[in-house]
Amino acid sequence: MLRKVILSVLGVALIVGAFFFAKYLVDNKNKPKPVIPKVVKTVLVDTVENTTVPIVISANGNLTAKQRVELYSEVQGIFKTGSKLFKPGQKFNKGESLIRLDASEYYASVQSAKSNLYNSIAAIMPDLRLDFPDVFPKWQSYLNGFDLNKSTPKLPEISNEKENYFITGRGIVSSYYNVKNLEQRLTKYRITAPFTGILTEALVTEGTLVRNGQKLGEFINPSVYEMEVAISKSFADILKEGESVSLTSLDNTKIYNGKVSRVNGSIDATTQTITVYIEVKHDDLKEGMYLEANLNAEKVENAIEIDRNLLLDSQEIYVVRDSLLDVIPVKPAHFSNESVVLKDIPNGTIILRKPVPGAYAGMHVKAAKNNTTTNDSIQ
Repeated sequence: MLRKVILSVLGVALIVGAFFFAKYLVDNKNKPKPVIPKVVKTVLVDTVENTTVPIVISANGNLTAKQRVELYSEVQGIFKTGSKLFKPGQKFNKGESLIRLDASEYYASVQSAKSNLYNSIAAIMPDLRLDFPDVFPKWQSYLNGFDLNKSTPKLPEISNEKENYFITGRGIVSSYYNVKNLEQRLTKYRITAPFTGILTEALVTEGTLVRNGQKLGEFINPSVYEMEVAISKSFADILKEGESVSLTSLDNTKIYNGKVSRVNGSIDATTQTITVYIEVKHDDLKEGMYLEANLNAEKVENAIEIDRNLLLDSQEIYVVRDSLLDVIPVKPAHFSNESVVLKDIPNGTIILRKPVPGAYAGMHVKAAKNNTTTNDSIQ
């Protein structure tokens, strides 16, 4: 009996519970769905105004002295101490002695050869007086002006064939050129500065034995430098000598003005580039400095320059039309590391100034009224 009562109570409770659950479902069926807010990105835009855009080619390289001399010895001797030390950083004026080698022994042989020449000419003077009285005065004058302590003067000009045979037959001409050869070699014991400059490398010191063919050091002119850069072959017919170049240091703190001094006439077959030499002058510059050059190659008419990241792989860019993004095809005229030059985009076209993450054609956007960063606004 008790069991039937319990089952009846449970049945009634189940029916009541089912009634209230059904009522809850009916009440919530007509409840409106939640409205999902629409996200509109705020973007930075620019209005196209076509102008003439100069194409600037960026290149970099190290400075080298335009005037550089590698010093080598052509003779052998002891390095003698001079008025200035032969050390890196030492300055020399044009014509000053860079290096002097002991030439006392060789100098004696030169003087001996000059004396023999003098004696040979003196020995033929009696014959000249008798057989060639008309040429005797000029040879007498030559002997009077002959000074063993000075460079050997040029022989008198031979006026006729008989005189030529006579002078040549006595060995005068061969002796003269032998002396001049020795004198020329004597000058190699002293190396002078070909221009005002500075010694950048010294491989020998005073008192050491210098051998024939030995490298002694390097001497440069620190007032004029050149930088060698490699430019794409597409600019081979555009770059010309005399073009102005802006050079900047690594820290971008200083700008130097240079010019294109030379353009190589051949193209590197491996890299397909052409070598350009840029000349620059400034007191702050040193050999070996690393600089970046900006060369004005050409000018593109009816074009604009934008961030390279704004150009899509399909050669298109995003534009804004009625608060929607769209794409238009473009004609790239020049690429640089950070920008691209585009031609023939209609004036007044509204384009993006900065890339928009996740952008697609048909995307709703809002043009920013200032240069604030891109953000999301909820409408």
